[in-house]
Amino acid sequence: MTSLPGSGTWRQIMDKPRAIHPFLSEKGILFPVLVLCGIGITMVCSASSAISMEEHNTLYYYMQKQAIFFCISLSVMFVAASFPFRLYKSLAWIILSASIVLLILVMIPSLRVKAGGASRWISLFGFTFQPAEFAKLALILFMAYSLAKKQPVIENFSIGFIPHFMIYLIFAGLIIVQPDFGTIVVLGLICWGMMFVAGVRILHLLSPLPLLIPMAYFLVYKVEYRLLRVMTFMNPWDDPYNTGYQITQSLKAFGSGGLTGKGIGLGMHKMHYLPEPHTDFIFSIIGEELGLAGVLFILALYGVILVKGGTIARKSKSMFGSVAAAGLTIYIGVQVIINAGVALGVLPTKGLTLPFISYGGTSLIINMTAMGILMNIGASARHGK
Repeated sequence: MTSLPGSGTWRQIMDKPRAIHPFLSEKGILFPVLVLCGIGITMVCSASSAISMEEHNTLYYYMQKQAIFFCISLSVMFVAASFPFRLYKSLAWIILSASIVLLILVMIPSLRVKAGGASRWISLFGFTFQPAEFAKLALILFMAYSLAKKQPVIENFSIGFIPHFMIYLIFAGLIIVQPDFGTIVVLGLICWGMMFVAGVRILHLLSPLPLLIPMAYFLVYKVEYRLLRVMTFMNPWDDPYNTGYQITQSLKAFGSGGLTGKGIGLGMHKMHYLPEPHTDFIFSIIGEELGLAGVLFILALYGVILVKGGTIARKSKSMFGSVAAAGLTIYIGVQVIINAGVALGVLPTKGLTLPFISYGGTSLIINMTAMGILMNIGASARHGK
């Protein structure tokens, strides 16, 4: 029996193993991220119910918006996972420049949006977003590109450290005027972590301390509300109904949750006791309604992501991929530590979202984009690329 023309080639194509899409192959990231997002939508619904009813006459306003944000961010994560991570090297300068432009736009009165005494958002074409969130991802990609490019001379102080420190200072200068001291700290931890992973000498990393200590003194101890936060952090129970209100109410929420929690929707501290229950202090509501068991389960999911991210960074065949994976992992880890630390009273109060869980479109989309890029790096390492 004769075969059709080209049937041999067709059979070879059909018999050839197909590469699994990074979105599906990196289940160690996909699964915990999806579970955290599901918990996030549920807890946003519960934590925002009182505020939503008061402001919008419905219990589900913020939950519905978070669900829409999730659908958008899931699509963005899929695209980011499909986009070969090496192409970000050629886009690093463009992404960095776009981020700087957006941070500058925050200073324009007609574009910026104020909330809580800060001007951290801009409104363009009917959409409101926070440029500082995009700046974190932009800085990670640029740092990975630059640190990988300078590997042969990374231990040279003027090449391995100074240029990257100057880029950080540019971002810090643009963000401090918003003001957003917490994001500056997060960016600093990401930058120093990535430089350490890339091989910058420890002495070079410690060299800015003589400059940063007096700068931190000026930014904290010379600014009344920041100094008040630090003093309150030292002993919030000295003034539990005024300066220590947020921390004490957060600790009460955790304490009342016990081992298994009161149950979803049954917490009381979201009823105008705890400020920002669906954003900055959603971890406290989780502690109250899901208890210690729920808190540990969520921390375990973050732990899986961080371990997987560290493994991807270690196994990547590309220096750019390795440093980028490390930066993306540090980025998620730092946010979790700071948000949980503030809610538990072990860090001074700072408004920072809990990744994948807190209400907020910009942070969710950027976090999911970061995970999509990490998936692609992981899939590439798996196939020896």
